Amino acid sequence: MTMRVLIIKTSAMGDIIHALPVLDYLHQVVPGIAIDWAVEEQFRDLLEGNPLLSCLRIMRSRAWRKRPLSADTLSEVQAFRKTLLHERYDIAFDIQGNLKSGVIAWASGARERFGFTSDHLQESLNSLFSMHRIRQREQDDHAGGRYLRIVSAPFDRDYIGMELSSQIHTGPPEDAAAEALVKGSGEKPVILFHVGTTWQTKFWSEDGWIELGRRICSGFPHAGILLSWGNEDERLTAGRVAAAIGSRAQLLNRYPLKGIAAILKKVNLVIGGDTGLIHLAAAVGTSTVSYYRASDGSVSGPRGTRHVIVQSPLPCTRCQKTSCDEDTKCRESITPEAIYAGVEKLVRVAEGSRGTEWKKV
Repeated sequence: MTMRVLIIKTSAMGDIIHALPVLDYLHQVVPGIAIDWAVEEQFRDLLEGNPLLSCLRIMRSRAWRKRPLSADTLSEVQAFRKTLLHERYDIAFDIQGNLKSGVIAWASGARERFGFTSDHLQESLNSLFSMHRIRQREQDDHAGGRYLRIVSAPFDRDYIGMELSSQIHTGPPEDAAAEALVKGSGEKPVILFHVGTTWQTKFWSEDGWIELGRRICSGFPHAGILLSWGNEDERLTAGRVAAAIGSRAQLLNRYPLKGIAAILKKVNLVIGGDTGLIHLAAAVGTSTVSYYRASDGSVSGPRGTRHVIVQSPLPCTRCQKTSCDEDTKCRESITPEAIYAGVEKLVRVAEGSRGTEWKKV
């Protein structure tokens, strides 16, 4: 009989990407398993088309919160719960850890519900809904490892030591558009800058981006630089950076998630802060250089020889503050030299791969 499980990881972009290896893990340990995933509507593109998933369970929490007592909202919520109950899940894995995800796990009617212990919950009320609270170990020291720890708990196989992959499905239209864009952006390397992120204490300075871009153009005379953005403020910042770098830098249009994922697959390198786009680039197999100030790159940054993490050298780094009086000093602690050293390191890795020729001076 087919085992049916529900993954509950509704948001945010980077966290969902960190969680993708749980799909590969489950299919390796339980061949033929059927996996559904509960996700917010705005992040469905990260999962839609993934061959390891049976079905997405789409939530519209933003719309529901705006009109919580409307007939449409009540009807949608009721239909959502009815669909979950109809599936008769054997297990629900709550790897979100807030009140909403706990309620979803309970509403699923799953025979077994696994989640975090209280010290790793986003909201303490979540603990009311888990039947099995899985304690994290010292070796579960990365965001993805924390999710795998929960999902591996019912099975007699540790995820550590396993080769686990992630994938973001993109279709022929997105892939063709991305191929044309990158081909028209210059010879290798084509490097994508993402200047935006969520917290104020995760941004870098415009001057830093401009100096980095000029160094890349000087060191790699055939390189092209693309700049992506997520909102209007980021678009304006990216536009100023592109203009200051010069003709080799190009400001991108706004793309849906699958469109930007296709572009990330085609570029040679992505540079950014602690943001979902860096995790998306790593998930599709593209090298990254990422910097970390308030957050901890050893916990949330991509791992492996194709990724370079630059952590602020200040003693207060990893503070997890969303605002700080020393923000300017902290930004300046991330230097263009440190980021460019990461670029050069990854160039050497790429040049060691067969068929890769990046023209460097």
